[in-house]
Amino acid sequence: MGKNFDLLVFDWDGTIFDSAAAIVAAVQAACRDLGLPEVPTEQARHVIGMGLDDAMRYVAPGLPSERYREMAARYRHHYLASDHQLELFAGIEAMIVELASAGFPLAVATGKSRIGLERAFAISGLKPYFRASRCADECFSKPHPQMLESLMEEFDVPSSRTLMIGDTTHDLQMAKNANVASVGVSYGAHPRASLDALMPLECFDSVADLHGWLLANA
Repeated sequence: MGKNFDLLVFDWDGTIFDSAAAIVAAVQAACRDLGLPEVPTEQARHVIGMGLDDAMRYVAPGLPSERYREMAARYRHHYLASDHQLELFAGIEAMIVELASAGFPLAVATGKSRIGLERAFAISGLKPYFRASRCADECFSKPHPQMLESLMEEFDVPSSRTLMIGDTTHDLQMAKNANVASVGVSYGAHPRASLDALMPLECFDSVADLHGWLLANA
């Protein structure tokens, strides 16, 4: 059976990498370092997938603008202290390897910086399977469609043949903004109800279910 998509684009944090808890902890620690009220966990989880500047402004909207750089630096300090201990979600490596072996071009669109993604690639060992990637310091932050538009241009693949897979509303809204189909995963940062509201093709609670669907339908 022929493929329905010629480009599969994955979010990273909360979709491939089990990093949501570490991101939340780093956001909350950065708030404490600056003497700010600790942001609730739900609010901190909401920023996963955003570029770092946008994320800091979301969790601390009243902070003087000149202090956002300091807050971002404290976030990086706390996140990098533990990111080497993070792991792929169970089953992700087998899924990525099988999809790449089946001939699917795979790419990443992430709220990480380029340095952050390269570090995550090195920790995970998955870089060889992804043919391209876009980061928040190279493009507009999600949900702006630029990351997807840039990847589609690179691969010369139309929006109708591109699929975005992600765990946040930012991922699925970016897909909508780029006229790209999406699949949500609810094992990451955002609750299933929020993902379903953006009408992805499917939303899965496990990597195993995502894996099976992609092999059968992508």
